[in-house]
Amino acid sequence: MINWDVSPDIFSIGPITIRWYGLLFAMSFIVGYQIMMIIFKRENRSEHDLNDLVWYMILGTVLGARLGHCLFYNPDYYLSHPLEILQIWKGGLASHGAGIGIITALILYTRKKKEISFLWIMDRVVITVALAGFFIRMGNLFNSEIIGKPTNGNWGFVFPYDTDISHTLVPRHPAQLYEAIAYLLIFIFLLSFYFRVKGKFKNGLLFGLFLVSIFGFRFFVEFFKENQSLFEQNLFLNMGQLLSIPFVMIGIYFLFRKDKKVIKLQ
Repeated sequence: MINWDVSPDIFSIGPITIRWYGLLFAMSFIVGYQIMMIIFKRENRSEHDLNDLVWYMILGTVLGARLGHCLFYNPDYYLSHPLEILQIWKGGLASHGAGIGIITALILYTRKKKEISFLWIMDRVVITVALAGFFIRMGNLFNSEIIGKPTNGNWGFVFPYDTDISHTLVPRHPAQLYEAIAYLLIFIFLLSFYFRVKGKFKNGLLFGLFLVSIFGFRFFVEFFKENQSLFEQNLFLNMGQLLSIPFVMIGIYFLFRKDKKVIKLQ
């Protein structure tokens, strides 16, 4: 048993508190930007296009994740208190919403950048999104949130900082850590694949691999996690699993669809 007695706060300066989650969330964009810089230079894309991409990604991620949390997990409350949707600092972001937000943002981005196709950018952005998943789930671990179900295994975590008193003294599956490790491995695989194929892969292949691996694992790991909303108790599958199914199906489509066009690196 591991006693996860780690404060979510790193340090405070007056009224300002720096938290692990915020730091790791920011790191996902900082490191992701550096990786995309390497990819853009490798394929003779401009830094200006990359800088524009970053703003689309930030807005798509934050807005999508926030709206996803509010509408997927607690719609009755937030539709009755719509102004609280804007109070992002109170917490509440959903990864499926972030996925929808990113896809929407990149559709808009490629409409502005006519020379860049949607699948071309998706095949590259998903590499960094997988890494972002690692950072964010580690942030969830430091926040002692999105915890797992009770376990008798020696690897069980006790979360004394969990706000639900019924959870604090019970060893639980470190579901956040399961996801973080899986997403890190998926990132390593996608990045390695990108460099090893030497420029010969069909449009949408990495996008499909990402969707199937990330959301396939998400569907599986939900069996070890506590539900995030009370209404999920009456569902055969929880909301995380239900939302993962269409992403996996879209991924399968892109893996097996026929595409004569092959992307070649410069």
